[in-house]
Amino acid sequence: MKIEDNKVVSLIYNLEVNGETKDSCDKDNPLEFIMGMGYLLPKFEENLLGKGVGDKFDFVLSAAEGYGELNPQAIVDLPKSIFEVDGVLQEELLVPGNYIPMMNQMGGVIPGKVVEVSEESVKMDFNHELAGQSLHFTGEITAVREATEEELTNGLHGERAMHNCEGNCSSCGGC
Repeated sequence: MKIEDNKVVSLIYNLEVNGETKDSCDKDNPLEFIMGMGYLLPKFEENLLGKGVGDKFDFVLSAAEGYGELNPQAIVDLPKSIFEVDGVLQEELLVPGNYIPMMNQMGGVIPGKVVEVSEESVKMDFNHELAGQSLHFTGEITAVREATEEELTNGLHGERAMHNCEGNCSSCGGC
């Protein structure tokens, strides 16, 4: 069976950025997703179309095809006061390099990386961790099957399922 829309795909992969492994899934915990449902980067899925069990893949996505170019407008200075809980500044969170879940204007949670802490403000970077980077994927297709009606309606469930983390499994625990 070949990979096409509405097929459940299981695969193992390794993601390298600048020669460093950033994410991977192995045979004991493969990545599983429904093709064409928007769980993964569109160009990632495009590179898998037509492949079958046992087929290997090796491709690079440009920054634009991956998580986008770095957006300077996504780096902002926030007042330190927003990091207070019951009037107490949460200083242990305000360490450069630390990721803090923040709420955007639409009520969604997005991770922000602490870049710099000054007397009155905190510089946060809301670019995706892999923005501006080329993504080198290698791996192998381990299973392809028809999705059930329930899976097409409700998505996959369970510890091996992809949780709309756009391929960054370390952010959702999917792998």
